[in-house]
Order: sequence, then C-alpha cells, then structure tokens
Amino acid sequence: MHAWLCENPTGVEALTWKEVPTPQPGPGEVLIEIKAASLNFPDLLIVQNKYQMKPALPFVPGSEYAGTVQAIGEGVTHLKMGQNVACLSGTGGFGTHTLAPAKLCMPLPEHFPATDAAAFIMTYATSHHALVDRAALKAGETVLVLGAAGGVGTAAIQIAKAVGAKVIAAASTDEKCALCKELGADAVINYSTENLREALKTLTAGQGPDVVYDPVGGDIAEPAFRSIAWRGRYLIVGFAGGPKPPRPLKFPVVQGASLVGVFWGDFAKREPQANANMMRTLADWYAQGKVKPVIDRTLPMSELKAAYALMGTRSVKGKLVMVN
Repeated sequence: MHAWLCENPTGVEALTWKEVPTPQPGPGEVLIEIKAASLNFPDLLIVQNKYQMKPALPFVPGSEYAGTVQAIGEGVTHLKMGQNVACLSGTGGFGTHTLAPAKLCMPLPEHFPATDAAAFIMTYATSHHALVDRAALKAGETVLVLGAAGGVGTAAIQIAKAVGAKVIAAASTDEKCALCKELGADAVINYSTENLREALKTLTAGQGPDVVYDPVGGDIAEPAFRSIAWRGRYLIVGFAGGPKPPRPLKFPVVQGASLVGVFWGDFAKREPQANANMMRTLADWYAQGKVKPVIDRTLPMSELKAAYALMGTRSVKGKLVMVN
C-alpha cells in the first residue's frame, strides 16, 4: 500500500508519499481499501501540530474516508468482506488502505457513491448535532449560517431547510452566495460588500435570527451575535476565520441569548445510541434527496498537497475529495 506519511508535523510540505507494508486488522478492526477521502480543516491543523489530537509519529493524515472492507479482525460481526463503508477515524484516510475501528464504520446503503460518502459524516453530523440537538431548531425559525458555502455551511443550509426553517446564508463572495441560493437558502448576504447587521435587520424585520450557526469566528462573530433575536441561540462550531474574538458577557444578558458550544466528536462518544439514530436519519435524508454533499472537485490522491493549497485560498465551495 501507499500513504502520505507525516513524520514531522511542521506542515503540509513535510508530508511524503511512501510505500509501506499493508497492515492486518487486529481485534475490533477492519482493513479498508480507500476509494475516496475528503479534506477537512482538522486535517490541516493536525499536520501543523495545532490540533487537539496529537497522534504518535509517523501517522497518515486524513480523518474521513470511504471504501471497501478487505479484511476483518476478531470480534467484528456487523461488517462483512466487500462491504462499502464510510469512516471518520481522525487519521489514516490519505492512502490506498487503512485500518479502522469497526465501530466507527458506517455501512453504506446502495446508490451512495464513495465521493459523497467520504464528504458526509463530519459535516452533516456536526451540522445536525448543532442545529437539531444543541439549538433545538424548529420549523418556522430563522437561521443565519456563516461561512455558508463551506463544507459544514452547505450541510447546515440543507439540514435547516429539511427541518422547515428559514435560512439566511452569509458568505464572502457573490459566487458563493449564488451557490447558497441553489442549495435552498431563502436569502443571502455577501459580508465582504454588505453590512451584516444592517442586512440582517432588513431580512428579519428587525427581529434578528433565532439561531446563528458559526463555524468561522474571527471578526464576523461579534456583529452576528449582536444581531441575534431575543432568546436566540448562538452555535459556536469552529474558528476557521481566525483567532477567537472576545465576546463580552453582557451580550447574552442583553439579548436573553445562549452561547452554545458544539463538539460532535464527544457527543458521538458519550451518546453513541443518539449519534447512531442521527446518522440513520441523515442516511434516510440522503436517500430522499433532502441532503447531498457539495463537492467542489475531486483530485487524485497523489495531488494531496495541491488540495491543501486550494483549501488555504478559501475559494473552495463545499468539500475537496481525494480519490484513488
């Protein structure tokens, strides 16, 4: 097998494509022949030694992937040889094969292509957990999605619409805003050219959004929070836009609002049955055409460094997917 090895976590340039022995699965593991793997923001942080999880060296990055089960370890009963699965294991995806914990593998129904499956779990699980579980979003409420043309943003638009909410999508270019409209957003704001607070006042008749979905942070967070509706819920999903901004504690008091942390990874570990139920719902929604990953483009696995460079330009809409 071949894989991108991180032997020194100093950045993307230190990754090397190498031939390594194909491992055999131990108890509770399966060997997966990888067909596709998506690029997520943590995949950049982990090779820069900036992510909370710091795997032993050397390691193969690539948190999310899909492929076919090639070998099964002792004690694995819910998977079989030749079965197509998707997995989010944190590492291992950027190669031709990987060992994965069987309990983290999602069996794929028919007509669920690997490119979609590799871009599904992280963004849709995060967004569903945030909007439905943490924010208790209801039909008829208004959601502001920041960074709406990215991976989790596009998933959030689709999930909010599936729930029956009104969606205001905010993105940094007209092209990205157009994509958000295609995905079902009721209104869009280009926050590079428009005043976010003034636009939200107009679009919500001065009431503000009931829920703010924020995977961006940075300078846009404070005006978004200041615009929130009474009893609004501000979902802190991530900080892709830069350093965490200070948020004076008076803001939640004045608005009667809640700051809500979103950490789907721990939710999945602490509440596995609830997470499994959620993933079944999302798989059903995919089959019904309610949700579908937005794939900016696919690239050969050998072009991983080029994919990282594209992600750094912030021009990507949806997800980048590497294919073997």
